[in-house]
Amino acid sequence: MGLRHVVITSVTRDDLPDGGAESFAAVIRAVRKKLPSAGVETLTPDFRGDINALKTVLEARPDVFNHNMETVRRLYPVIRPEAVYERSLQVLRLAREIRPDITVKSGFMLGLGETAGEVDGLLADIRSAGCDALTIGQYLRPTKKNHPVVQYIIPYVFDALGKRAEELGFGFVASGPLVRSSMNAAEMYEKIKEARQLR
Repeated sequence: MGLRHVVITSVTRDDLPDGGAESFAAVIRAVRKKLPSAGVETLTPDFRGDINALKTVLEARPDVFNHNMETVRRLYPVIRPEAVYERSLQVLRLAREIRPDITVKSGFMLGLGETAGEVDGLLADIRSAGCDALTIGQYLRPTKKNHPVVQYIIPYVFDALGKRAEELGFGFVASGPLVRSSMNAAEMYEKIKEARQLR
């Protein structure tokens, strides 16, 4: 297949004692064995705050660790009722502390009813947690059972937020209506690697 960057993700596995952490680690190891030159990125759940589960994934040595914040603090009880805003930030902080050599990444969606001030706060929180990379996209309602789209955000707002994120120190930002978490993942990783080599 000629893969040069592999993104490993899953549905949340709360049915497993470790939240699926060992499965993530096993896949990372298998990819490393088969494709030693490929970049490896994980997009994980919060493992309900289990630091040992997080360590299991990080000890398998992904190049990029991604955990998405998804939305602003106020909307967590509605949009992410099983998650906790501060817990997700803590996952990012711990990933940075445990593996300072890798890229830590997160992302969120717009159009859920957030305010500009709340988005500014979210950007600052993600950056202060140690994230290098960020994705910002438009929320689209997957089914009628999901939260409705409150607003379709114009491209100018995404451009402005992308610039704001860069000013805050993110090494790479992808911000636009069609941006998704794994979009251009390889390009993002390569640019961050290049920036680190120039330091």
